[in-house]
Amino acid sequence: MGDVFKAIADPTRRAILDELTDRDGQTLFELCARLASKHQMGSTRQAISQHVDVLEAAGLVRTRREGRYKFHHLDTAPLRQIADRWSVPEPEDDR
Repeated sequence: MGDVFKAIADPTRRAILDELTDRDGQTLFELCARLASKHQMGSTRQAISQHVDVLEAAGLVRTRREGRYKFHHLDTAPLRQIADRWSVPEPEDDR
């Protein structure tokens, strides 16, 4: 669970997750272009790749290879596990 908190602590990684929420299944090239145009992030492709690796290690991003392309997909399961851990059950209605 610590990996998830570490992964989402960085603003660049949160922007990557936002981009995958908007359009899932992007290549690294697409992610870099969208981060540059929508978020004015001038990070190198290598830097974005390292951020994606951290997100993948935390289980927040899955990758799928198709030929020479690698597509990145958002996986919110680790975030749901965190939310479930501290969720408070709804009180029962005594009516």
